Amino acid sequence: MMHVHYDYSGARVLVTGAGTGIGRGIALAFGRAGATVALHYSRSRDGADAAVDEIRAGGGTAAAFGANFDDVEAVQQLGKEAVDYLGGIDVLVNNAGITDFRPIAETTPAQFDRLYHVNVRAPYFLTQAVLPAMRAQGKGMIVNISSIHAFAAFQEHTVYAGTRGAMVAFTRTLAIELAHEGIRVAGLAPGSVVVENYPALYRNYNRDAHGKTIPAGFVADPEDIARAVLFLASDEARYVVGQTLIVDGGTTSWMAFGEGHKERLNAAGDIGYLPEK
Repeated sequence: MMHVHYDYSGARVLVTGAGTGIGRGIALAFGRAGATVALHYSRSRDGADAAVDEIRAGGGTAAAFGANFDDVEAVQQLGKEAVDYLGGIDVLVNNAGITDFRPIAETTPAQFDRLYHVNVRAPYFLTQAVLPAMRAQGKGMIVNISSIHAFAAFQEHTVYAGTRGAMVAFTRTLAIELAHEGIRVAGLAPGSVVVENYPALYRNYNRDAHGKTIPAGFVADPEDIARAVLFLASDEARYVVGQTLIVDGGTTSWMAFGEGHKERLNAAGDIGYLPEK
């Protein structure tokens, strides 16, 4: 439940990867706050449609748009369609991303390329596609969702972590390029968040045990990240330019000590990774 009220009445928002997980939570939060929301999905059409229905049931306005983020032309078309639907754009949330982790010796060029296409190239060219509308208005806000993997290392994440680090650098540099035009850019790096694909990613997942490995004592829900995004996109955060806010329950502060993190996870329960192969 949202505890802080933000008024986004009249705001026009595009959220990518909004069919599931964090993106869906962000889209619903903007919808509840009064924004008109364009929800992008790649494979999770049912989830995006359900979120649209939920926003409309609450008196809001929303529509879903499909696009394959491995296809740059589809990404650019999404930008055009969303701007046309919204009648402009005030907030772009680059949330969509995929995870695939494996040892470097088992990493293939196809896997490497797909992660960079979806996690880096797609948000780059979607941003490019909506920028003319923001420039015509003389204002806009871009929130790039990264990950704590950009700031702290975990085994077998060399490709994924690289894409997340690229988004942090993209956020910092784009912010300086656009700040003088009234377009603000900031980022957010979530830690562990319970989403729909956890059962597929983890063996015998135990949320309570996982929470014991996080200094805050619990694993976040998508709504925890959504609240932070609504803050970043608001005028209350107007002096936050180019920075990526870490929202992780203290995980990176703990991980910085390095030793024993995997052992702590294993001691808390059998929640080890199940890499796609």
